[in-house]
Amino acid sequence: MNGFTNNPLRVLMFPWLGYGHISPFLELAKKLSQRNFVIYLCSTPVILNSIKKKLSPEFSPSIHLLELHLQTLPNLPPSHHTTNGLPPHLMNTLKEAFDLASPDFALILKTLKPDLLIYDFLQPWAPKSAAELKIPAVEFISSSSTMTAYMLHEFNKPGIKFPFSSICYRDYEKARIEKQEASISVEKLEEDKRRVRECFYLSCDIVLIKSFKEIEGKYSDYITNLTGKKVVPLGPLVQEPTLEDSESELITWLNEKEKKSTIFVSFGSEYFLSNEDLVEIAYGLETSKVNFIWPIRFQKGENLELEEALPKGFFNRVGNRGKVFNGWAPQAKILEHSSIGGFVSHCGWSSVMESMKYGVPIIAMPMHIDQPINSRLVEDVGIAVEVVRDSDGKLHREEVAAIINQVVLDKDGEFLRQKAKDMKEKLCIKGDEEIEQVAKELEKLCAKFL
Repeated sequence: MNGFTNNPLRVLMFPWLGYGHISPFLELAKKLSQRNFVIYLCSTPVILNSIKKKLSPEFSPSIHLLELHLQTLPNLPPSHHTTNGLPPHLMNTLKEAFDLASPDFALILKTLKPDLLIYDFLQPWAPKSAAELKIPAVEFISSSSTMTAYMLHEFNKPGIKFPFSSICYRDYEKARIEKQEASISVEKLEEDKRRVRECFYLSCDIVLIKSFKEIEGKYSDYITNLTGKKVVPLGPLVQEPTLEDSESELITWLNEKEKKSTIFVSFGSEYFLSNEDLVEIAYGLETSKVNFIWPIRFQKGENLELEEALPKGFFNRVGNRGKVFNGWAPQAKILEHSSIGGFVSHCGWSSVMESMKYGVPIIAMPMHIDQPINSRLVEDVGIAVEVVRDSDGKLHREEVAAIINQVVLDKDGEFLRQKAKDMKEKLCIKGDEEIEQVAKELEKLCAKFL
């Protein structure tokens, strides 16, 4: 029961349209719904349809899905109202459609009159609408405290070195960011930074971050020192595998493999490998000594055959050592399997949290945005080794194979494997201790607005 009333607190949740955002929002919704909160999760129909199967009947009284319809802009039909599989050149169009929905969202707020709004990092108009209605609003940041601290430092102390020296972008990563930013107008870049900054500072008293103090406590403290906002960690918020995931033919295939003999390879739902990276990773996997599962994703509308994209004869040479296919795989179910001994990951924050929960060491291949920073963090923590690119930012197959073998098989990877196992045990013991604190903080905040 919450502290000041027996009535459940009614919370409207409003994530950005990325899978890496909707998934932790949904997991938080589930946890809070078991603690006398009623949740209204607002998103586009295409996103809500994708999560319906993740909501078992037990949640139907306490988690409700609310549709927000975006305008259909050029090249952006309703099926594209998500970042999942979205061609990168349409990202700004999606942001524009999202912004145009702000009056509709304000109407939802006005009609629902929730006790609290939990919102994401790109929509400052959401907490502003809440403030007009005297509804408290809190930002939920689904990236790491480390990345958030790094970004806020850049905003607040430009030109001054970040005080944690191991957390940085490599020269080739900086060059890549500069190249990407050169194709965007200065006004657009500044506008995006302004949004992110505004979303942070509009949060009432606290910010929620998907994190836990054992690995990111000093970065959370630094955020508070910089901004005066209290950081409330939420724990890892990893989705539980569903029963239907267990029936996947991949799991049947994994059941036949030896313990810790296989790796899972995935670069998330929003990143598409360049042809060059794809080929180097393929050769690296082929020459490594391990089995592997590798779902490959192409952009919506790109109908490439895998045989065309991968090196000639790859499937014949790999045989039953590898499962490579176009599409999606039940990541959590695969990572928890006893045959999995490593995770080739882009280090998106949700993937990092899943690898920690299931005790799987990471072969890090960060690609963009926050991933390089997350990669430096997990190396610091001792549960990952990064495949470092050359000074031109190119991957090399020999390095890919060497790091895979080191992490999964070699003697000098033993410390890493043990550290990943220890992390799993630590998280298991902690359970939902963060969520109990979160519930108290949210109740306290809502009581101030009564």
